[in-house]
Amino acid sequence: APSGPVPADRLEAGLDLLRGWDLEPVVASHALDRHPVLGYLAGTDEDRARDLQEAWCDPTVDAVLCARGGYGAHRMVDLLDWPAIRAAGPKAFVGYSDITVLHEAFALRAGFSTLHGPMIATEVFLEDAATQDALRSTLFEPESVRTLGLDTAAALVPGRARGVTYGGCVSLLAADAGTPGARAPARGGLLVIEDIAEDPYRLDGILTRLLRAGTLDGTTGIACGSWRDCGPYEEVRAVLADRLGGLGIPVVEELGFGHGPTALTVPLGVPAVLDAPGDGGRCTLTAEVPALARDAPGRVTRRTVSETTDTVR
Repeated sequence: APSGPVPADRLEAGLDLLRGWDLEPVVASHALDRHPVLGYLAGTDEDRARDLQEAWCDPTVDAVLCARGGYGAHRMVDLLDWPAIRAAGPKAFVGYSDITVLHEAFALRAGFSTLHGPMIATEVFLEDAATQDALRSTLFEPESVRTLGLDTAAALVPGRARGVTYGGCVSLLAADAGTPGARAPARGGLLVIEDIAEDPYRLDGILTRLLRAGTLDGTTGIACGSWRDCGPYEEVRAVLADRLGGLGIPVVEELGFGHGPTALTVPLGVPAVLDAPGDGGRCTLTAEVPALARDAPGRVTRRTVSETTDTVR
């Protein structure tokens, strides 16, 4: 649990789902902690970092699954021993929301691909079958889920783009901008973004900061996910069109990942193609290689997984 505190009952429900996939989840030592003073954190920064470090460097652990998002990853990311993580090699790493900070760190500091997917103690994972199926298929049958996109997906700016996927929760990307080792610019990158509970004017400010920081320079295309509780979608859409439409690159809206009712698993750090046909055709994001190919980072080759709230062996 690298960010916020985790409800024990939801964690146990998520573990039961993993056990149903023939996985052996092992809960990290501090996964159910709560910071003694700052109750919005799942334990101290040092303990949360230690849990992640130990899970990653344990050779019996095949994957690290986050329990929930919230807030806290920024506080512990610099406490991790990145040379040791690089030496341990790649694993499957799953999460979204606040976990965006760690996705960027694994990409930029270790060179590993990761999975923007559901945390196991969240409602969307516990209650939505499509979300569960997408993660399970990505872990065990990645060749079967190379093309992503719900029926809600539409072209905000038509076109076709190819690049290496990166991104996540857009407010976290903006918070990361300008920090040591942050991504700027993202030349050749295919950006995926979403967020929750940000008013349209705040989304405007977030996107404007990324634009001014040069983070989006060289980005080839943008896939947008859900914008839950971000205001009337017509207003959100207007902000996206205003801030992103002038980049001259394809933009797809409502692809089906993030904080929405379904959270598809999106591989980050892999070459992909974004299709946004202007004739009303199906909009998709297609990975050019399976997310966890046998010779690619993070492949789960045995029916075992690990978590920073659940370390699966």
